[in-house]
Amino acid sequence: MNAERIGLHGVQETMLVTLRAKAAESALPDTLLNDHFAAELMRRLDGPAHAPDIGHDMMIGIAVRAHMLDRWTSAFTERHPDAVVLNLGCGLDTRVLRLDPPASVSWFDVDFPDVIALRQRLFPDRAGCTAIASSITERDWIDAIPNDRPVIVVAEGVLPYLSDQQVRDLLRRIVSCLAGGEIVFDAYSHLGLEMLRFNSALRATGAELRWGMEDARALERELPGLTLLEEISEYDAAQLARLSPMARIAAHVVSVLPMLRRMGRLLRYRF
Repeated sequence: MNAERIGLHGVQETMLVTLRAKAAESALPDTLLNDHFAAELMRRLDGPAHAPDIGHDMMIGIAVRAHMLDRWTSAFTERHPDAVVLNLGCGLDTRVLRLDPPASVSWFDVDFPDVIALRQRLFPDRAGCTAIASSITERDWIDAIPNDRPVIVVAEGVLPYLSDQQVRDLLRRIVSCLAGGEIVFDAYSHLGLEMLRFNSALRATGAELRWGMEDARALERELPGLTLLEEISEYDAAQLARLSPMARIAAHVVSVLPMLRRMGRLLRYRF
């Protein structure tokens, strides 16, 4: 099988961090994701050795994040068999393959044109799955999304790279243009962003983290139509046990200090 050459940098290169983490976690005997297609993608790409290096704890963290977003997405499509799934800043995410939704679900992957071109070379064609080649900060791509069906919007590892204004403009367009549903994503406090800036894997990409949020309820106040449904900031016991001893200690400290619990969260809103 011929290797694919990649030439992505900055924010786009961060997709290799998440891909490498998911592939590595899926090789573990106690894997949470079982994302074997991610492992296959790493083998096919020309330059996995040049992908930013990740540590064990970051690998587990990325897998836990992806698994929870998978659960929310799967639960939504089970409740709404005619749902639309809108995967923003999809990168090389294999969620559609992991979840394998029924043919009645319409799936849309949105990312920069060069990322979509790479996906189209690497991913198998799939009925009901549409790729949209556009920055998510552009305005016109949302016109291609059906606005008469329930939709779940998934943004994994995406919004922190946008500016505060870009995040609010994007969420405002989603709320005003689509029929209604849920939005699920990861978010970080400003302290969390500062901590992430020390992460060697992210620093290697040169990508800039920009958007932080202290209070998950703030979006409800700023964007009428959004309602916070769920906020998760801690690992469950099974996943906590998979972390290194130092990471487990840190997680315990974080769990007892409200300011630290806000450093990183998974959020689910209704609109």
